[in-house]
Amino acid sequence: MNTYSLERFVHAQQFHYAQALAELHAGRKQTHWMWYVLPQLLSLGRSQKAHYYGIANRAEAAAYLAHPLLGPRLIECVRAILEHRDRSIIDILGWTDGMKLQSCLTLFRAVAPSEPIFGSALHAFYEGHEDEQTLRLLATTAA
Repeated sequence: MNTYSLERFVHAQQFHYAQALAELHAGRKQTHWMWYVLPQLLSLGRSQKAHYYGIANRAEAAAYLAHPLLGPRLIECVRAILEHRDRSIIDILGWTDGMKLQSCLTLFRAVAPSEPIFGSALHAFYEGHEDEQTLRLLATTAA
């Protein structure tokens, strides 16, 4: 039994996923969906939405990635971003969401090292650098 309430992501994406994916394919984020489409660790968030949609730990991240809807959508979004690997992530997402993406990629790369897409995006947009704060939190958070 899944002990994580991933339905909060499914519900939010029900209304905004198509728009988010279209914006990523176009190479320019214009609306607000980052929290529930490309999530990061809960501890990194500052806003109410960031806390609500934050991933608690490795186990919840693994459950998100294994989810039959959320996992494939996450990978699909990262693929869409990689269509623009010749551009700066700041041009695509903006400065703040560019940082959030690095955190997201670092988190999911940590829980799924055999899935190459997260590392590919880190190399394309962040010179291969993972988010240090995410790595520190993962090292100190119960798995």
